[in-house]
This record gives sequence, structure tokens and C-alpha cells, in this order.
Amino acid sequence: MSAKPSTDPTAVPAAFAAHVGKHPGELNVMDPTLLTDPFGGYGALREQGPVVRGRFLDDSPIWFVTRFDEVREVLRDPRFANDRAHAGGSAEGEDPLTRTLKTFGIPEGTEKYLTDSILNKDAPDHSRLRRLVSRAFTARRINALRPRVEQITDELLRRLPEHAEDGVVDLIEHFTYPLPITVICELVGIPEEDRAQWRSWGTDLVSMEPERLGRSLPLMVEHIHELIRRRRAALTDDLLSDLIRAQDEDGGRLSDIEMVTMVFTLVLAGHETTAHLIANGTAALLTHPDQLRLLREDPELAPRAVHELMRWCGPVQGTQLRYATEDVEIAGVRIAKGDAVQLILVSANFDPRHYDDPDRLDLTRHPAGQAENHVGFGHGMHYCLGATLARQEGEVAFGRLLAHYPDLALAVPPEELVRLPRPGNWRLTALPLRLG
Repeated sequence: MSAKPSTDPTAVPAAFAAHVGKHPGELNVMDPTLLTDPFGGYGALREQGPVVRGRFLDDSPIWFVTRFDEVREVLRDPRFANDRAHAGGSAEGEDPLTRTLKTFGIPEGTEKYLTDSILNKDAPDHSRLRRLVSRAFTARRINALRPRVEQITDELLRRLPEHAEDGVVDLIEHFTYPLPITVICELVGIPEEDRAQWRSWGTDLVSMEPERLGRSLPLMVEHIHELIRRRRAALTDDLLSDLIRAQDEDGGRLSDIEMVTMVFTLVLAGHETTAHLIANGTAALLTHPDQLRLLREDPELAPRAVHELMRWCGPVQGTQLRYATEDVEIAGVRIAKGDAVQLILVSANFDPRHYDDPDRLDLTRHPAGQAENHVGFGHGMHYCLGATLARQEGEVAFGRLLAHYPDLALAVPPEELVRLPRPGNWRLTALPLRLG
């Protein structure tokens, strides 16, 4: 958690930064106290109250839900919708996401590929879409995939010394990104020659830089349309072929836009977050030698370790906005119909009301075989579809990395690691290591 924010002048777009400080007592998600130290910033909001008034990127009012019990409560409460159209009330008019996308420079006509995904759907549409892909992410299917994940991991690790310069290698560039993007692309059916381009697009989409977003999103959308056309002519046993079969058998089950957004969402979510979970977790282990030693001495601790690292330094720190479909009271605070809420995972995962000594990294914290004791993957109907795969990739990555390179060490002091400040995310720009 000691990584400093980037000093890149483009890191905070001026259009959003201009809103900071306009409403005393209501922190904007772009406020420096939340960007540079989200653990401390959102932690202070948590101690201010379980539900706190704040501001979104576009300066619209939202409610921050900050404590563990209340975050879990809202995550499973059907009175909160992901689709703003289901809310009404104060949600009438242009929604915050649409205004934000305009500021990002998203070309007209392509914004629907960001707003019409499974992430923005509620029942029954969310359930319909989730059923179409859930078979690929069952525990049985993921367990069967493990030998392939191990094979990819070992090959990447064997090749790390080839990428070293003056004995230093960037683990993000050459391991934590290539591993999950290879796995998810094979699962979905993205050709190997296209994967470098997908990684570039993914970086552009999380950059918050209008020029990069406006350029990359249309290219990605057209690429997926072309990929679907090619795959329809030669179906295989990948997930994309399954989606095409489902549409061909019953066009009402999946629209063209939904198919594109499903591929878009699965590939991006399936590699971006896992890449940074592995990177953040590796940095955490290398700066906590007592915990590193525990994992080295007991590799069977890996599943519990992944849960703790997801809690302690998970890459996703807040959910997308949700909207009250009726007047709701949370922890004594009235949330009016149509009001937007954002659930702050990072503050919930450090809530001292739920955890003993929450600031301490403790790989033995989570009991083996028990239900998740954190909200890093969410909760309720929108629980992360790829959580089982992400956990498996984390277990394999940490175990194999430490086995291949027992003398692994940071190549710079921890305080010199650089993080790109983005609301709701905790991502290092690079992780320079000495392999030993």
C-alpha cells in the first residue's frame, strides 16, 4: 500500500479534476485524498459513517457505503439496481455514466457497448446473460483448466530472465499480464495473434484519457464484430462459439450488441483485474517477509493467501454505481428512490468492526474451506463471474513464482513503486524485480 501515485500530468483529466472541492463536506471520487491514499481516505469516510454523501466523476451526488456489513447488505439488496432505468425518482434525466462517457470522448453510437453489458443488467436480463456463460466458469471446468494454467505459468516464468535488463525484469509486463490474458483468450476464443492488441486496448480503456478511449473503443468493437463473423463460419469448442450457437438457436436469447459486450467484458475483466491482483500481491509479499516465509514453507496456504491478498491489496476498490428503486434506509440513512450509491470495497475490507487488526497482512486470516470473508469479488447476484478462475490463477502464479525464483526481491525501494491514480482502482505501473 506504499506505492506513490504517478506524477504524469495526464493522470487526472482536467474535466473531472475541476469538480474537486466544489461541495465542502462532500468528497468527489477524484479528490486527491482518495486517489493518492484510498486506504486512508476512504478509511476516514468509513469512520465518519457507514453511509456518507459524496460526488461522482461528473459532480453528481452519490452515497458512499463504507462499512463491511452495510456494503454486503446493499450488494444483496434487490432494491438497488445496476440499470438506472429501473430506478426512476431522482434518476430521471441523463445519468452520470452517460455524462462521464461524453467527457471521455466516447464516439456517439459506441457508448452502448459500455452501458449495455452484463455488468449493467438486472434480473431477468442479468440472469439470462449469466446463464449463457456460467458453464465455462464452474468450479469443475476451472479445475480441469488448471494443468493448462500451470503450463502457461511455467513457460512465462522460464522466460523471465530473457527480459531482464541489468538484472531487473518488470513482472507486470512479462508475467502478471501475459498469464491471465492468455488464459482468458484461450477460454473465450481470441486468436493468439490478436492478444497483444487486446492488452493495448485494455490499457487505453482504464487510462481515463479521452484521446486513447475515443480511439480504441471503436476499434475494439469492430474487431469483435469481425471475430464473430469469422468464428460463425468455423465454430469450435470455445466460449465465443457457444454464444454464437445460443444466438443462432434462439435469437431472442442474445442480441448482437449483447454478444459483443459479453466478449468485451469477459476478456477485459478476465485479465486486467487478475494481472493487478498478482502484481499487487507479489509486491505485498516481498515487503512482508514474515508472510512470504509462511507461504514458502507451506504452499498449501495459497488459497487462503489469495483471499487475504484480495482483501488487503485487491485491484478493485469500489463498485460501479447502483440506484435505489424505492426509498431505502441503510444504517439509519434515508436513500431516496433514484439516488446513486457506490459501495467502497477497500473501506469495507479494512473495517475494524469486522476484522481484528485489519491493517495487518495475515495470510492465515481466512479459515480454509470457509465462505469468503471479504468483498473483493463482490457479493450477491453480481458476484464476480470469474472469481474461481482468478483465485486459481493467483494460487498458481504465487506458488510457481516463489518456487522458480526463491531469491526474488524488489529492484527498487517499496516507496519508489509507482501507481497510476484512478478512482476505484489500485494498479502499479510497473513491478521491477531481481530474480536472484
